[in-house]
Amino acid sequence: MTRPVFEWIGHQGGGREEAVEKLWEMGFTWADLEDEEYWLDGVAVMRGDVYEELYRASGRLWNVLDKAARYVHGRHDLYSLIGIPEVLWEMLDLIPIPSEGLISRYARFDFAVSDEGVIKLLELNADTPTGYVEASIATPWVCQREGVPTVNGGMPEQVAAAWGEELPDTAACVDYGTHLEDSGTIEALVRHSGLDIACVDCLELTIDDGVVKDGQGRVIERMFALYPKEWMAVDEGGDALAYSVETGQLTLFNNPHSILLQSKGLMAAVWGLYELGLLFDAEDREAIENYMLPTYNKPVFSGNFVSKSMFGREGGSVRLYDPAGSLELEDEDGFDSSVLFPSVYQKRAELARVETLEGELHLLTGMFVINGKPCGLLGRGGGPITGNTSHFIAMGVRPIAQEL
Repeated sequence: MTRPVFEWIGHQGGGREEAVEKLWEMGFTWADLEDEEYWLDGVAVMRGDVYEELYRASGRLWNVLDKAARYVHGRHDLYSLIGIPEVLWEMLDLIPIPSEGLISRYARFDFAVSDEGVIKLLELNADTPTGYVEASIATPWVCQREGVPTVNGGMPEQVAAAWGEELPDTAACVDYGTHLEDSGTIEALVRHSGLDIACVDCLELTIDDGVVKDGQGRVIERMFALYPKEWMAVDEGGDALAYSVETGQLTLFNNPHSILLQSKGLMAAVWGLYELGLLFDAEDREAIENYMLPTYNKPVFSGNFVSKSMFGREGGSVRLYDPAGSLELEDEDGFDSSVLFPSVYQKRAELARVETLEGELHLLTGMFVINGKPCGLLGRGGGPITGNTSHFIAMGVRPIAQEL
């Protein structure tokens, strides 16, 4: 009899309070948020053969999307088609695009893996993914405690390799020191890099004729910023930040071209090129057919589809439509960025369900790609739309030998 794709192993020993304290000491300080259990105490164990296929699919899709981003690069009509704000166009044209496979050195795929083991890519966060602390620190600890193998142990090594090439002097996020998740994320990345890097608040930065300084007046030349690049089109000072990058006074990480990968419009571009028989070779086309979902700039589906902003995050702007084409469910917690950016329309895919301490949850599977290498799983559980109210679930992998 075939094992289920995911097996839930709940912690039986009690002591959640002590575990939360231990995770806090390790840098995961938001296991509980406002008296809510963000971290669910247990492990979702993925079947080994499904993980191996997921790993291979991640590498192949990474190459497909990299190829598509290079095809789009420099073409303003395609920038417009995939929703890239005009304030970024000159920056993208002037700055050299990174080498193959390294447009983004810190990214995360989000996959729908069904109860039957069908793998479909939902989106790629190639600009500012969070969940790094959960995946690189909390997941290995939780898996070890439950005696479950983890595939996430190499994540810090990949960060060290990436940042060893990029050599940022600063890491920044909004509300550094008060926003637990973003602050903890950049602190963990800095720690794992092994470099001497200052952490600062984006809101305290000043820009004068392209020169960027932190709140203490220190000049910043190379900055990793957990700040979505599309917001340069909206935020006061966005033009000034873009100018500092265009003129070479600031080098920004992830690289500015990561926004090409970030846009969900790129997935529509990939699907369109696939249907037209352009750009992709036979191996690419097989990966697109097997692991990507039909995605378009217009709602061409008769039913069973999803609409979402090209730059929506944390479930914001997601709307699910039923087989009759009627609105079934929409996210009401996250910010609806579709009021600012265009939307895409994607065929629906089914998420696996696991029975947890919080009842039955839909399980979203994240796969980090760091320094061009798939290297770590992130589980999140919630409703059909995975948004701000979802739970972090540690993911382990059952080796194939143990399944026989």
